[in-house]
This record gives sequence, C-alpha cells and structure tokens, in this order.
Amino acid sequence: MAQAEEKNVLLDEAAMARTLTRIAHEIIERNKGIDNIILVGIKSRGIPLAYRLAQKINDIENQAVLVGELDITAYRDDLIKGEEAAVAQCRLPFDISDKKIILVDDVLYTGRTIRAALDALIDQGRPTCIQLAVLVDRGHRELPIKADFVGKNIPTSKKEEISVFLNEIDGCDEVIITTNFK
Repeated sequence: MAQAEEKNVLLDEAAMARTLTRIAHEIIERNKGIDNIILVGIKSRGIPLAYRLAQKINDIENQAVLVGELDITAYRDDLIKGEEAAVAQCRLPFDISDKKIILVDDVLYTGRTIRAALDALIDQGRPTCIQLAVLVDRGHRELPIKADFVGKNIPTSKKEEISVFLNEIDGCDEVIITTNFK
C-alpha cells in the first residue's frame, strides 16, 4: 500500500526574502552594528543563506560582511566507526579569532549538525562569540542548542519533514512541510 503524503508551503519566495531581511536587522541590532562580524554558512543550504544575509546586511549598513563556508562532514557523530570520513572543508580565508561568528543553517532540528559545526569552528580559531541563525527551527532537540536568530518556528511531529529549497541549489525559493501518513 502506498503512503499518503500531505505537503504545505510554509514560506514562498517573497516570505523567505522578508524573513531574511528581518534576521539581518536582528543581527545588526543585537550586535550593535556589524563590526567584527563574520557569517559562516554550513554546507549545503546554510552557505547560500549566509551570502543572502550578507547582501541584506550590506544593503542596510552599506558595508560588506565577510562570509565563510563550513563543511562539517568530518565532525559528524553519526559516522560508522572505522568509516573513512572526508576531511572538513572550511573556506575561511580569514582569521576568526576575536571575531563574532554568526553560524547560518537552514533547519535546526536535533542540534547535532550545530554541535559538529561548533567543533569545526573552534578548530579554526577562538572567536569572541558564536551566534546561530536558522531559517526554520522545528524543535525536537537532542542537545542543549538554541538559535539566536530564527526565521520561523515550526513545531513539528516526527512524522513531518521540513524541506528548504533555494534558488542557488534547487531553482526555486520555498520551505515546505511534508507529512507522511502510514
């Protein structure tokens, strides 16, 4: 018997743009400007979101913000022991020591991706602080991690899945929730 599936759009292109503009304003306000701020996107969808936030901050403050890219594959805790882990790919062509790092990701769920990203960042230097910006927080944390900047809080059940589609990767901007009925 085939599974039934229900799909709802949570954010369309316009809503996503407004959400990122709000997050950009919140980042500026909380940090009293953008001095010493670096945005670091987590591969894969956190990277284009970090670049979009940097552009929105530049539009507001008329000043560029550095953006770095972080691949946390080697820091994941769900790799099978003995499995060859890929070396983490960090594109941080600048020193993050004594900087305010805004870690950017698409969906915050269990917190394990963010834990891995924190480990990867600390291996690169010692920032003044690390803040977290996510497009969607869906709950169900397994670790004590909380986002500082949240685009949309979506309480979900474990049967639901949040999917983020970005123009740079998927050809459209959209956040959907899918419910599987068994």
